[in-house]
Amino acid sequence: MSLAAFLKDSKLDSVIAGLLVVVGLVLAGWLWLKDHPEHNPWASLDLGDAPGWATRRKLADLHSDAQRCRKTLQQSDVAFVSYAPAGEGACRREDRISLTNTSLSPASPQSSCSVAAGIIMWLRQSVNPAARRTFGSEIAKIEHLGTYNCRRINGRDDGAWSQHSTGNAIDIAAFLLKDGRRISLLKDWGGGGEEASFLRHIRNDACGIFSTVLSPDYNAAHTDHFHFDQQSRIWTVCR
Repeated sequence: MSLAAFLKDSKLDSVIAGLLVVVGLVLAGWLWLKDHPEHNPWASLDLGDAPGWATRRKLADLHSDAQRCRKTLQQSDVAFVSYAPAGEGACRREDRISLTNTSLSPASPQSSCSVAAGIIMWLRQSVNPAARRTFGSEIAKIEHLGTYNCRRINGRDDGAWSQHSTGNAIDIAAFLLKDGRRISLLKDWGGGGEEASFLRHIRNDACGIFSTVLSPDYNAAHTDHFHFDQQSRIWTVCR
């Protein structure tokens, strides 16, 4: 065999070997994603799966596809009631549902489906397990300050419309345990005990579920509550 032929065959063998490596990596990656749907952007969302790399975007995508969102709730064994659109202009609520079997108090607030789906995942995957682990007690009630409020941000006449104006947000204020203890953001966020640790842990987990998460670390207006919304599928705010 001539030197030129040898070099040509060696180069071909290297190309084939390289292609085989690439194919092997792609196959391994596909199999890994198949076993980890929470990281797979093409897998259907299941609210029973632990949050992963693709979770927040999947939840935010549900905001523009109410039918798919409701199907996701049904497939995840979530009880809810749907309502007809209501309101006008910037406060028009095309997507209205209420969860009928949660620890939210007041019960059954009306919100967008994507916010409701986020709340279910947050309760299942973060809040309830963290309460059992930290306090040795289940959550009895989660006190919220509402979902719908037809207003602009900070009450300014020239400000952008709040996500609350379409029910695409919820504000969480406190947690009542079954053993009678109450953990509130106003009282416990600034402390150094297990209550503060619990609140920070579930805030951090929420950042992988909602597109916007605002806490007392953000500004004085959020001293007493978490603000969660599903405004964007592209950018996130976690403060």
